[in-house]
Amino acid sequence: MLRKLYDWVFEQARKPYATKALAGVSFAESSFFPIPPDVMLAPMVLSRPDKAYQYALICSIASVIGGLFGYAIGFFLEPFGMWLLTTLGKSDAFETSKALFQQHGAWIILIKGLTPIPYKLITISAGIFAFNLPLFILLSAITRAGRFFLVAFVLKTWGPAMLEVIEKRLAMWTVIGLVVLVGAFFAIKLI
Repeated sequence: MLRKLYDWVFEQARKPYATKALAGVSFAESSFFPIPPDVMLAPMVLSRPDKAYQYALICSIASVIGGLFGYAIGFFLEPFGMWLLTTLGKSDAFETSKALFQQHGAWIILIKGLTPIPYKLITISAGIFAFNLPLFILLSAITRAGRFFLVAFVLKTWGPAMLEVIEKRLAMWTVIGLVVLVGAFFAIKLI
């Protein structure tokens, strides 16, 4: 079923209403939808490199707004938020997540917002844990824009060849990015 959903989202990138669909998928992925907007963003940038940054901006804005919806689910509808986390297989680590969010919430949002980890896990958890809302919005804007503009830049600059390299080595690039962020975190803590 997940593969069919993935294929459907990818197909939407070729439709005349692709920009609206991109905004919808970006919004939904940040709060409840399982497929990341990159699946649409990549083919759209490859087919129209001149609009790469416009597409990244649409993804970013819709993702932050969707993140606010995810936050609201966690904050106002905690039982439903917990059900979503359970459905995604993440409720078992709730107490550990709560402690981590209380100590390093900003870093969690920044790091996980850049990775392929579903952002809805962060947005719903931030709401459940009542994370500082203005800071959540700021961090979401930074991390989501960083992610989508990076994808747009890479695809616009190096095109399909680079997309193939990234997809083959996505785990490696994610680990490298996490190591750099964690190293920066510890460097700041030591200063």
